[in-house]
Amino acid sequence: MSISRLSKTRTAVLAVAAAALASLSTLGATGSEAATCNGYVALTFDDGPNAGSTPALLSALTSNGARATLFNIGQNAAGNPSLVSQQVQAGMWVQNHSYTHPHMNSLSSAQMQSELSRTNTAVQNGGAPKPTVFRPPYGEHNATLDAVAAGLGLKVVTWDVDSQDWNGASTASIVAAARRLQNGQVMLMHDGYATTRAAIPQIMADLTSRGLCTGMISASTGRAVAPGSSTGGGGTTPPPTGGGGSTCTATLSAGDRWSDRYNLNVTVSGSSTWTVTMNIPAPAKVIATWNVAATWPSAQVMTARPNGSGNTFGVTIQTNGTWTWPTVSCRTG
Repeated sequence: MSISRLSKTRTAVLAVAAAALASLSTLGATGSEAATCNGYVALTFDDGPNAGSTPALLSALTSNGARATLFNIGQNAAGNPSLVSQQVQAGMWVQNHSYTHPHMNSLSSAQMQSELSRTNTAVQNGGAPKPTVFRPPYGEHNATLDAVAAGLGLKVVTWDVDSQDWNGASTASIVAAARRLQNGQVMLMHDGYATTRAAIPQIMADLTSRGLCTGMISASTGRAVAPGSSTGGGGTTPPPTGGGGSTCTATLSAGDRWSDRYNLNVTVSGSSTWTVTMNIPAPAKVIATWNVAATWPSAQVMTARPNGSGNTFGVTIQTNGTWTWPTVSCRTG
């Protein structure tokens, strides 16, 4: 090779190295800007699922890294079980909004029970877990309805912030309403409005700027809590039954988040000798772990055991286009 060609080759190599360092520098800056969850709010959407609007709503939510609680009307869920399945696969929490959307206070106790139980069945037939919270249509409830709901394992939940999308609010007005959200609060929106879908990117940008993340609704308090919180279900694995030994529970909580990946923390309680199985929805991948001994029975399944670092460990997940959280289960031994 001539001296001139060698010089050109070295120059090219140096250019590639400089580009790589610049890329690493950019990645580091992105990491330093990753949002930390200083609180949680619940974005909720009533009256789905609907073929004409639910897929677009799910796309708007997932593309902006948002998880939401979807209060389904039972007859809509019964008529669109595949849409319920899509809601679940998108990482949303599917809950109860009555079967026919009546004025619940005008019903008898038996009619109230029918409205709620039929909706539970329709939601579960679509592949969602049994609902744990119930939003009464129009926010109307009384002591009788509260007791009927409690008998079915449902917490009655209304809202703190009303988007007024049902009343013709513009996208700008919906975004402005969301700016009033504070830690633990719940916002009312609806499945069917294009103005609401258009507001989601701005709502998420505002929440991120204030250190707020989207959470689920606690089945015990009715407030927004971290996904997987033991106060809310839907992410916390129940203790296994039988076997006569100790039991364990694995709980997910959010860590840092970037544009293409996020951290999850897993806390195990009930036992110090445990095995946690994590099922990662394709095409997402776990690209890093800490404080745990991990093995891989298959590409989308990770088995985690203690490595002497305690009962809390973490993973970094490369989204590859999906922000749906993994599911976890725990067994002792």
